[in-house]
Amino acid sequence: MTVRALAEQAGSEPGTEPFYTDGFSHLADELEKLELLLRLRVASARRRWAARPDSTGSPLCVSDAEVDWLLGGETLPSGGEAGEEMLRLAVSALRSGIGERVAGSARRGVSLPLPRLAERLGLSDFEADALLVCLAPELRRRYDRVYAYLQDDVTRLRPSVDLVLDLLCDGEAERWAARAWLAPTARLFEAGILQPVDDPQSPSGSSGLARMLRLDPRILHFLLGHGGTDARLDGRVQLLHPADADEPATDAGTTAGLLALALRAPDSPGEAAPCTVLHLHGPRGVGRRETALAVCGALGRPLLALDAERLPAHPDEAEALLRLALRESALLRAPLYVVPAEALLREGDGAAALRRAFARTVERYDGLVFLGGESPWPHAETFAGAEFHSVALPVPGAPAREAAWTRAIRASLPGVDAGDAPRRLAERFRLTPGRIREAAADFARHRVATGDEGEVGFEALAAACRARSQQSLGGLATKVKPRYAWGDLVLPDDKLDPLRELCDQARNAWQVYERWGFGRKLPRGRGLSALFSGPPGTGKTMAAEVLAAELQLDLYKVDLATVVSKYIGETEKNLSRIFAEAEDGNSILFFDEADALFGKRTEVSDAHDRYANIETSYLLQRMEEYAGMVILASNLRENMDEAFLRRIRFVVDFPFPDAASRLRIWKGHFPAEAPMDDTVDYGLLAERVQVAGGNIKNIALHAAFLAAAEGSAIGFEHVLKGARREFEKIGKLWDEAALRRARR
Repeated sequence: MTVRALAEQAGSEPGTEPFYTDGFSHLADELEKLELLLRLRVASARRRWAARPDSTGSPLCVSDAEVDWLLGGETLPSGGEAGEEMLRLAVSALRSGIGERVAGSARRGVSLPLPRLAERLGLSDFEADALLVCLAPELRRRYDRVYAYLQDDVTRLRPSVDLVLDLLCDGEAERWAARAWLAPTARLFEAGILQPVDDPQSPSGSSGLARMLRLDPRILHFLLGHGGTDARLDGRVQLLHPADADEPATDAGTTAGLLALALRAPDSPGEAAPCTVLHLHGPRGVGRRETALAVCGALGRPLLALDAERLPAHPDEAEALLRLALRESALLRAPLYVVPAEALLREGDGAAALRRAFARTVERYDGLVFLGGESPWPHAETFAGAEFHSVALPVPGAPAREAAWTRAIRASLPGVDAGDAPRRLAERFRLTPGRIREAAADFARHRVATGDEGEVGFEALAAACRARSQQSLGGLATKVKPRYAWGDLVLPDDKLDPLRELCDQARNAWQVYERWGFGRKLPRGRGLSALFSGPPGTGKTMAAEVLAAELQLDLYKVDLATVVSKYIGETEKNLSRIFAEAEDGNSILFFDEADALFGKRTEVSDAHDRYANIETSYLLQRMEEYAGMVILASNLRENMDEAFLRRIRFVVDFPFPDAASRLRIWKGHFPAEAPMDDTVDYGLLAERVQVAGGNIKNIALHAAFLAAAEGSAIGFEHVLKGARREFEKIGKLWDEAALRRARR
């Protein structure tokens, strides 16, 4: 084919707008343009070689005739500079025709891979052409021989930097300016689009102009329209689509605010705007991923999730992988979602290096990145070169939780009518949507495994919630299984009333705070706090168990011995873990002997006093933030700090039981199954043995074991001996003679 014919072919048909129907036809024309550039380069090379003193021409291993055949089968023009000028005109005409067709395709909605790649990775026309030079040998092997011919070396089958510059530049000044596009730190190499190839024949040829280049395999697959993600990211990333996600429970205002921030991120590389990093944090299952997907849905994009736990431990390897992930994000126009963010927040030099590597990589990226985690981000300075925002996603309100329960029951228990269970569960348990789905799924699996076909209602699903919410609280608290009901509590009516009111407030918190609007007036301090004060054994722990059983919530007794630490700051860390896990698990926290931890603040006389007061202040703040129920038990109310007492909603004094109360306690501590001798005089015991309920429990149990050892029923003598042992233990005077005289 003649050069004139090539130039005429580059034009468009009269009266029609030229366009490409697919990416392959476009790549074919781009390769045609490359062949014209190669012909021009061959013609120029032959003219220069002819002027060499030895006139040896091209290497014998690749002949002129072979190159002519490889480039079309015809003898190339030999008209000197005039012939080369004709080739330049043909290149210009074909380039113009390609541009018109690309524009026509865009107007018709035909997406072409090469322009799409250039747009998404911010490539200039020169960079796109350099990419094309490296693409050609991946599509047609004949280009290997042509490249070897032009580089005077049959072993150099890949294009070098020098060859790319020769093909794409006219004149030395243009070559020198274009070298910036092919520098090691340029976008083509920074984004891994082109990769340097070592030259085993010439180590010195692996740098500078002699450096050989190849196209990254993922870029080749993208240009050929192959689906999927980079194989090097397998098992580490997942492409998520908004249409497949659950509806986020985040309120509309928060989502709209996040969308406004996301829109500030540059839409394409090269825009004068930094990368935007949105850190979403909140308890497990709160819907961080769903919220990110909702923002992506509004942007019309998918989301690329990266498992940060699977990043390499070595910072350099992790940075290389992050670059691949961010490039994949750009190729797919899918914002990157890195989770869990805590993988970047661990202590130690390794985690700090990983954070720095992550920040460096992100700051080179022109787009939107999400971070997802449970904890706030404490290192805002990490992203000094990006626009960083940390947004808390709280547990949704009762209406949203009710909707989540309805969806979860419908999905896990199709066709089951749960009645008012979704509403009651939403009111009682502050579970996140994710944990609601897990609880419903657990319950459904349990029904299948056990063959249970009973009614699906509040009680059954509440048990699944408690099982799902069980926490170890970091080994700092012990779970207490409630064993008592209201009938077991022996208290005056005026002391039982506040306990019942405490239950009522727990049940109706959603209505008062959310439906009646009190939550807007009280942004903090919504949790329920109570102080149970009174002598040992008066029923404080029993009352906490009764409340837990009534509300069907887990009860955790905090072990103060493991919480309080002599090391500065450790007590606060322990308490933070306790409150965070208890809130996440919808648990009641019970601090026994709380005056040891919540005692009065002192005058500051040394550093120990100062840090003790800091601990007290921290507790005040954390109790106000806690959304669940906290019960403090103290033997001496006077030992409690006044600031605590002001913030406590309920203060219940547990009095020492009078004779009538002790009579009820004595009778209640001997089970109906226990063999009782008629000699046991409950009235006399209540009158003369003046101890609290806890002591009575110990006496009754001791008497039972004495009777069992003798093989007899429980008699009065057994009870007296048990009482004697209890009095000796508590250091109280035991007057058995007086009790026996009263019995006569």
